[in-house]
Amino acid sequence: MEAGIIALWHTYGESKDQTVRDRLVLHYAPLVKYVAGRVGTGLPAHVDVADLIQSGIFGLVDAIEKFEPERGLKFETYAMQRIRGAILDDLRSQDWVPRSVRSRARDVERALERLGARLQRTPTDRELAAELKIGLGELRELYAQLQLTSVVALDELIAAGRSAGGAGSSLAESLPDEGAEDPIATLVDQDSRRQLADAIAQLAERDRVVVTLYYFENLTLAEIGKVLGVTESRVCQLHTRAVLRLRTKLNEQLES
Repeated sequence: MEAGIIALWHTYGESKDQTVRDRLVLHYAPLVKYVAGRVGTGLPAHVDVADLIQSGIFGLVDAIEKFEPERGLKFETYAMQRIRGAILDDLRSQDWVPRSVRSRARDVERALERLGARLQRTPTDRELAAELKIGLGELRELYAQLQLTSVVALDELIAAGRSAGGAGSSLAESLPDEGAEDPIATLVDQDSRRQLADAIAQLAERDRVVVTLYYFENLTLAEIGKVLGVTESRVCQLHTRAVLRLRTKLNEQLES
């Protein structure tokens, strides 16, 4: 099988034949399903994973057409970045997040900043709810509403403060592959990875576990739920909370 794929790549490199490209698309299609499934686990139930897969296919085609084997990069790693980028771009263009939800997300981030500065530590959910003048249950319902904003957030956390790469460039598209096996790790350079690690280290233990397992160990939300002994919906809330807190901490680093 490996020899066959190498031959396909060689043929496509010489001819750019669409039929050969389509055979490559079919071979790597499981990557799209995998990435779409991972992105979809952090989205509200009304978001159809089939739509994410359709967007991801465009990303896969783009990856095949732009891939340069002579650079020595692993195609699967490169393709997963392009697929994820295509899916997130489609989510942004659809603007599935209501304006009121975006406003509430900003309210939560500002409250986290105020409390963090005042307490000199990560605030608890109860403290955050009190700052927002809402109940603890209402805060957790708010986390559920903010799920969609948290999915696109991590891809932009470091990129938001960077001037390099050009306007409109995503972090996944602008940074070189370092030969790392983890596709998420290739999205950040050494300095950015240090900033991200510092911010993660400041999170509460459970938030830190969720971020680490989801983004760096490639566990699904359901699998993380089994590790923590909680439901998948609760992990989804924890994931949203963790990303909001992480974004707040990274913004503080960028401003300091």
